[in-house]
Amino acid sequence: MAVEKEVDMRIEGEKVDTPIGADADSGSQYDSAPQYEAPYSAPLHRKLKSRHIQMIAIGGIIGPGLFVGSGNALRLAGPAGILISFSLVGIIVFFVMQSLGEVATLIPVSGSFTEYASRFVDDSLSFALGWAYWYLWVTVLANEYNAISLVVRYWAGAQVVPQWAWILMFWFIFISFSFLGILAYGEVEFWLSLIKVLAILIFFIVSIFISAGVIGPQTIGFKYWNDPGAFADSINGVARTFVIAGTLYAGTEMVGITAGEAGNPRRAVPRAIRQVFWRILIFYVGMVFFIGILMPWNDERLLGKGSKTAASPLTIALSDARIHAGASLINSVIVIAVISAGNSSLYVSSRTMLFMARSGKAPRILGKVSKAGVPWVALLFSNFIACIAFLSVSESAGTVYEALITLSGVATFIVWGTIATVHIRFRKGLAAQGQSIDTLPFKAMWYPYGTYFALAANVFLVFFQGYTAFLNPFSAKDFVVSYILLPVFVMLLVGYKLWKKTKLVKVEEMDIWTGRREGRLTRNEVKTDEEHAEDEVKKKGFLKKAKEIIIG
Repeated sequence: MAVEKEVDMRIEGEKVDTPIGADADSGSQYDSAPQYEAPYSAPLHRKLKSRHIQMIAIGGIIGPGLFVGSGNALRLAGPAGILISFSLVGIIVFFVMQSLGEVATLIPVSGSFTEYASRFVDDSLSFALGWAYWYLWVTVLANEYNAISLVVRYWAGAQVVPQWAWILMFWFIFISFSFLGILAYGEVEFWLSLIKVLAILIFFIVSIFISAGVIGPQTIGFKYWNDPGAFADSINGVARTFVIAGTLYAGTEMVGITAGEAGNPRRAVPRAIRQVFWRILIFYVGMVFFIGILMPWNDERLLGKGSKTAASPLTIALSDARIHAGASLINSVIVIAVISAGNSSLYVSSRTMLFMARSGKAPRILGKVSKAGVPWVALLFSNFIACIAFLSVSESAGTVYEALITLSGVATFIVWGTIATVHIRFRKGLAAQGQSIDTLPFKAMWYPYGTYFALAANVFLVFFQGYTAFLNPFSAKDFVVSYILLPVFVMLLVGYKLWKKTKLVKVEEMDIWTGRREGRLTRNEVKTDEEHAEDEVKKKGFLKKAKEIIIG
C-alpha cells in the first residue's frame, strides 16, 4: 500500500510539459502570458480507476445505434450479410486498438492520437484531425440530444413536454455531470455501461429461449435464413452495411483519450485493449447474430417509419414473442444508452478541444481548466455548438440538421487511418533513436501486418463509404454529403501547413519522451505481459475470467 501511495503522489505532482506547438517563453499565440500560468496550464486530474477504464471501453462501443441501427443493417444486408460486415469491420477495429494501445500505454496524454499526429507525423495533420474529430463528437452529441428527446416521448406522459424542452433539460443534465469532474464521469459511465451490458446479456438469453420455442408462439430456429434468405442484396447489401458497422463501432478509440486521466495507464489501458476483441465478438457480432435469427430482414417494421423504439429489432423480437412489456423495457435501455453516449461525446469533444487550444490550434481561452481539473470552457463551447440539435425541431431546418450529422460519418475512418499511420511512424522513431521495443509496456499484436492492414482498410472505406451515390440514378446530394469532408480535411491540412510552414517530423528528432509516466514503479507494474498472463491463470477461475472479459 505504501508503494502505491508513493506512485500516486508522484503522478499528482509531476511537472506539466509545454504543450506541443506552443512557445515555452511567450505562451500561446493567443496570449502573451507565461506558459505555466494557471488555469491555462493546470493539468487534468488523473483519477480514473481501472474499472472505470474497462467500462468506458465497453460504453464506447455500446451506443443507441446498436439497439436501433442494427435493425437497418439487417434490412439492407440480411442475417448473413451483417455477420460478414460487422465481423470484418470488427477485425479492423481490433488492429486499430492494438496500435493505439501500444502508444497510449507508453505516452498517456489526453490529446491522444491528435497529439501523436503532431509529434510523430506533421503538426498540420494534427490540426486537421483535431478539428475533424471534435466535429465528429459534437455532431454525435447533437444527435444524442435529438434521439433522447424522441425516445423519452415514447411514453405518453412525456409527450406533454415539447421536444425542445427535453433537449434543453438534458443539455443542463449533461453539462452538470461534466462539471463534477473526471471521477464523477467515470462513476456515471461505469454504472450506465454496466446496465447496458446486463441488458444485452439478458436479451441474448431470452433470444435463445425465443428461438427454441420456449418463449413465444413458435419455434424459430434458422427458418428466416431460408425464407426470405440469408442475404438481402447479395454482396451489394454487405457493402452497404460496412459504413453502418463503422459508424456503430466509433468510440472504441475513446480509451486513448481516457488514458491521459487514468491513475495507472500501464495496467488499465492494456487490459481494456486486450479485451476489445472479446467484447466486439460478444456484443456486436452476438447482437447481429441473434436479431438475424429472430426476424426476417424484409420485416416492414425495420424501416423505422414510427418511433426509434418501435424500429428497434429488440423491440420487434420481444413483441413477436408476446412479451408485452418488452417495448417499454427496451425504451428504458435506449434512454440509458443515449445518456451514456451523450456523456461520453461531451467528454471526448472537450478533451480534444482542450488539446487544440493548448497547442495553439484553437483560441487559448478554450484551454482553461478549473482547480477540479475540469476543462470548463471547452465543455461549454462544445455543448453550445451541439445546440444544432434544436434545428431538428423545425421541419424546414431538419434537412440542414441531417446533413450536418451525416457529414461526420467519414471522420471515423479518417481517425482510425491516422491512428495506424501514427503507430507506424512511432515504431520508425523508436528504431531511429535506438530504442528497443522490448521496453514497451504493451506491444501491438502482429505488427506490422495488422497495422498496415488497418491503414489500407480505412483508406479503402474512406472512399468506399459513399459509393451508393453512384448507383443508378446518380444522387448529387448523397455524393456531396458522403465526400464533402474529404476536401475540407485536405484544405485544413494544407492551409495550416502553408500558414505555419510545418514539416514532416524527422524520425531522428521525433519526441517519443514527453508525457511518459516516469519514476519508480511497483513490481506489479514492471512485470511482462507473459508474467501477468500467468498470474491471471493461476488465481482466477472460469467465472471470474468471463466476468473480466465482459465487464472488466
